[in-house]
Order: sequence, then structure tokens, then C-alpha cells
Amino acid sequence: QVQLVESGGGLVQPGGSLRLSCAASGSIVTIDAMGWYRQAPGKQRELVARITSGSSTNYADSVKGRFTISRDNAKKTVYLEMNSLKLEDTAVYYCNADRIYSDRGVVYGVWGQGTLVTVSS
Repeated sequence: QVQLVESGGGLVQPGGSLRLSCAASGSIVTIDAMGWYRQAPGKQRELVARITSGSSTNYADSVKGRFTISRDNAKKTVYLEMNSLKLEDTAVYYCNADRIYSDRGVVYGVWGQGTLVTVSS
């Protein structure tokens, strides 16, 4: 069984920084594209940033220049460095993997449990 576990959320003041981590566990061979999504209260889940297995990235316009996604394939971990945080960045942040190849086959659309980021003064 494969799973994704996020960490690093918390309370931060506007203009502050946080670093989220998402570690994959299980008998994993390789992981395709991974991404960070977020869902604010009363809103739909939205893509924040995505990174392919070859480390190509794309970002939501609202976070470009402030957030950076990266991955460490050896550690099976994806990161989201968030700088210059704004009140509107408050949300539950979810990690996602398009496909995870394990010794038992392929698992599609794997989600973590989410980590709360609160930006408040």
C-alpha cells in the first residue's frame, strides 16, 4: 500500500514563509508527476503547483514568484517552499501523485491527508 503524508503546515503571519513536505511511503519503484493543491473554506480545491518526474514545473498564477515546488526522487518527497504568504493563501494543502508505480502495480491519483496553512496577523 502506498501513501502520501504531508507535513509543515502551521500558523504564519502575512509576509512569512513555510515549507511543506510530502513523503511517499510503501514499496515504491517510481512516481510520476506530483503536485500541491489547496482548498480554502467554501471554495473548490485548486492546483497550486505541479512538478513532473523530470522536474518540469508549473504554477497557479496566484503563487508565481512566491512559491517553489521541488522534489527529491531518492527520498520520494516533494516540497513546497512558500514565501511572502498572504491572507488568501490560507487553506488546507494537499499533496497528489498522478501515478505511483509499486511492486504491486500502478496506483493512480494518490492524495495525502492534507496539512493546514493559516496566514493571519
